[in-house]
Amino acid sequence: GIVSLISLSVLSYERYSTLTLCNKRSADYRKALMAVGGSWIYSLVWTVPPLIGWSSYGIEGAGTSCSVRWSSESVESTSYIICLFIFCLVIPVMVMMYCYGRLLYAVKQVGKIHKNAARKREYHVLFMVITTVICYLVCWIPYGVIALLATFGKPGVVSPVASVIPSILAKSSTVCNPIIYILMNKQVRNIF
Repeated sequence: GIVSLISLSVLSYERYSTLTLCNKRSADYRKALMAVGGSWIYSLVWTVPPLIGWSSYGIEGAGTSCSVRWSSESVESTSYIICLFIFCLVIPVMVMMYCYGRLLYAVKQVGKIHKNAARKREYHVLFMVITTVICYLVCWIPYGVIALLATFGKPGVVSPVASVIPSILAKSSTVCNPIIYILMNKQVRNIF
């Protein structure tokens, strides 16, 4: 799940830098490999600590999956959950919002120069960006809220049944971006 979150943030930065910063495109795939590798390494940095004693993993929700033990009341566990929430949910959302905001601003500036064609493209990019961010938030915010309730709420405030839907939504987030690209990108549709 964290790889998915970080990959979407890296992808938003890639879109932003490709379209707004003057980078030379290179024929090799080093930049893409670094982005993918960096996403995995960053995710490992945040998923290994429970294995070595900073918090722990346990059965989640209805007992069908494993996750961080959200309801543990130890200081170590609580500090890990706060860090996980900040570095693996809040910061990726902020990166996405910043990058997509700057991207939309750049598209809007181009639209002022080339009125008709750019305006249509601007609205298409705007719709695609808003859809991507909304899907991201719909998938991950409920899970984050349930995790924080389980961590800081009264014991038993989150029932196993109530935690199933946010868990499924979070795990389904990996399929949202490809679907958005297939439905909204003419080049991708043409390939299919």
